Amino acid sequence: MNNTTSYNLGLLLLRVGFGALMLTHGIPKLLKMLSGDFSFGDPIGIGETATLILAVLCEVLFPLLVIIGFKTRLSVIPVIITMAVAAFIVHAADPFGTKEMAILYLIGFTAIALLGAGKYSIDRK
Repeated sequence: MNNTTSYNLGLLLLRVGFGALMLTHGIPKLLKMLSGDFSFGDPIGIGETATLILAVLCEVLFPLLVIIGFKTRLSVIPVIITMAVAAFIVHAADPFGTKEMAILYLIGFTAIALLGAGKYSIDRK
């Protein structure tokens, strides 16, 4: 396996891994919303419903786009913003261990933004 193949497989693993793991946080929020429960935190003051809808978009729709590699560099921007809000606003006063997962997602999706989708993506077709 040459370096280019390894690099592109690494980007695929990064996209699919982080995207799929993000879905584990977003799908419960989507199901909550579909059941009619719109109660949710409002850390930036736009209202509970709007915040929940944005969280679902950023934790379900955009990670799906990242997984398939469609408009990847644009698709990660809302996810990065969501994870920054989670880490530095929602969990600002919490111990590091509480905000660690949001920071890890922030780092992973930022790496995807910088590196792009790679060869194994819709972006490259």
